[in-house]
Amino acid sequence: ILKVDCLGLGMLTAIHRCFDLIESCPRESWPTPPPESLGLATIPAEDPKVYDMICRADTVGVFQIESRAQMSMLPRLRPRCFYDLVIEVAIVRPGQIQGKMVHPYLRRRCGQEPVEYPSPEVESVLKKTLGVPLFQEQAMKLAMVAAGFTPGQADQLRRAMGAWRRHGVMDKFRDQLIHGMLERGYTQDFAERVYEQICGFGEYGFPESHAASFALLVYVSAWLKCYFPAAFCAALLNSQPMGFYAPAQLVADARRHGVEVRPIDVNHSHWDCTLEVEPGTSPPTAPPALRLGLRLVRGLSRTEAEQLVTARNGGPFLSFADLVRRTGLRSGSLKRLAQADAFGSLTIHRRQALWQALPERGPLTPWDQTNVETPPPADLPAMSLFAEVLADYRATSLTLRPHPISFLRPQLRRLGAVPAHTLAALKNDSRVKVAGVVLLRQRPGTANGVTFMTLEDETGTVNLIVHRRTWERYRRVARSAVALIARGRLQSDGQVIHVLVTQLQDLSEQLAELEQRSRDFH
Repeated sequence: ILKVDCLGLGMLTAIHRCFDLIESCPRESWPTPPPESLGLATIPAEDPKVYDMICRADTVGVFQIESRAQMSMLPRLRPRCFYDLVIEVAIVRPGQIQGKMVHPYLRRRCGQEPVEYPSPEVESVLKKTLGVPLFQEQAMKLAMVAAGFTPGQADQLRRAMGAWRRHGVMDKFRDQLIHGMLERGYTQDFAERVYEQICGFGEYGFPESHAASFALLVYVSAWLKCYFPAAFCAALLNSQPMGFYAPAQLVADARRHGVEVRPIDVNHSHWDCTLEVEPGTSPPTAPPALRLGLRLVRGLSRTEAEQLVTARNGGPFLSFADLVRRTGLRSGSLKRLAQADAFGSLTIHRRQALWQALPERGPLTPWDQTNVETPPPADLPAMSLFAEVLADYRATSLTLRPHPISFLRPQLRRLGAVPAHTLAALKNDSRVKVAGVVLLRQRPGTANGVTFMTLEDETGTVNLIVHRRTWERYRRVARSAVALIARGRLQSDGQVIHVLVTQLQDLSEQLAELEQRSRDFH
């Protein structure tokens, strides 16, 4: 039985959408043909290539293991089988962190610390997790075998763990647990540590069955990302909002994995993002491409999008006027499509389309007076590339053009800021300066006031650690900057790389100046 919460149901829906997208394309169009019957139970199990991807923390979009904390854990834990994923899901939780279970488990897994058990009874409970309790069931069994709890008392303990927000609810079990363990020959240190760990389970500790259900979704979503990245990305885009990453980051990640992403277009896009196979080639010479859907056009309703698609069923639109006449779309809808640069197949660029969508040019519907389009003014200036990028973000929240930071790279290079992809080659504890658009800001309750931030530049992402003192010193920039420069020390541990921040500088003004310079240039 798959036990999932609302997040799990959202990912389960995305997975089934991914299955449908894969099956919408000929099997021979995929470099790795899918199973004849594609489903949760037919995904090939224990695929080494999938685990290799997970160990690299190449998990953007993958259920449960795409967060900063999980991505930092993956190269350390290095999952190589399904039960490793069960542990991965369970170990990055507030309870396990506060109960000081994470580092002992990692040290024992890596052979840096011996695995010892104070008794055969404790070993029978904790053997598969190397002597560290990671699941609620283990906490209950420990109370029974080590402290003499009855099954009924263990169930009361389980209920208390579930009511951790009620002040003092666990305190009443402390004496019983510790005295019970001392009476059975366990040391005071062991008893105190077990009690601390059991208290930690109140902070969202996982039952093993729940972790196993989540781990199944982890593996399936990772397998889909590994072998069918175009379908996986399309399914996530069609399931928004969900997960840690916005459409811009999902699309950028798909492109880094070799997916051809095609723009929104009035002659090709549907409401949802779809897959396109080149016609007339058998077998296809390229894997399916991802076509962005009309759902990404800000302000365009599904009804308006379906109105356009229904009209297009009679044949492709031949001109702007033809589209207006056949769809009956009003000026507001046409402007939204124009702002999204969705008229590429008609060789009408953003400003030309916006001009033709203006209501003051005359009634747009019905377009029955003439089928001849009014050309745009001869002096209508072209948009700079950077202006196009900004317009893409305003209209669709993403761009297929160069990353905004790439326009600042010459200036950043002069300031000594390095691209994200170069950090892996730098020495640990070296001073670095990085820059990017702020993707995420996170301050977990278990982090003692530390804020984790993620920046994105044209080459990848950079993870920042901002201690409370630094955050307060640069509070305005840290809280509100759209893009920034961070200076600090590189913290590198194998594949896990962070920058411990000492200074922050707002990049918003530089971006605004660049936009102004681009407009002045043209």
